[in-house]
Amino acid sequence: MSDQVMEPAEKEESKIRVPVKIEETLAGIAMGLLALLTFSNVLVRYLTNFSFAFTEEFSIFLMLLIALIGSSGVMAKNGHLSIGYFVEKFRSHVRRRIRIAANGMVVLTFFLLFMLGGRMAWDEYRFEVTSPGLGLPTWIYTIWLPLLSFAIFCRAVGLMIRMWRNRD
Repeated sequence: MSDQVMEPAEKEESKIRVPVKIEETLAGIAMGLLALLTFSNVLVRYLTNFSFAFTEEFSIFLMLLIALIGSSGVMAKNGHLSIGYFVEKFRSHVRRRIRIAANGMVVLTFFLLFMLGGRMAWDEYRFEVTSPGLGLPTWIYTIWLPLLSFAIFCRAVGLMIRMWRNRD
């Protein structure tokens, strides 16, 4: 085992304290539910000419949930898309600072999403806003924005700490 060469992604993943398996499992469950819901709606519509009205509302919710959960997992692995063409032209210590600054912007963005999304979910709860399709309270859907934004925020902070400690 010790003579194995680890890929950069494996090295990065080995330093992550909270396992990314959490996000991968949750995203897998959400994808499975989405596929099951969509398949059952198509099957019922094909066989009976009747459509489940609620599937659109739940499908959109599940797609957003998958995107946010996936973003959290990818953030932990430092796998988000980045355009490094210009950054790679700098010396290593400057590149490191640019990457830390860019990650700082991500931290700020998801902190704001956490705060403002929480405020929006609270308003929807307080004013008893319901969805037009099913009449469900919309805070049931909205509460996931601040919760998952906080998860991404924490993953981005963890990545920033790892970037800061890595002085190559």
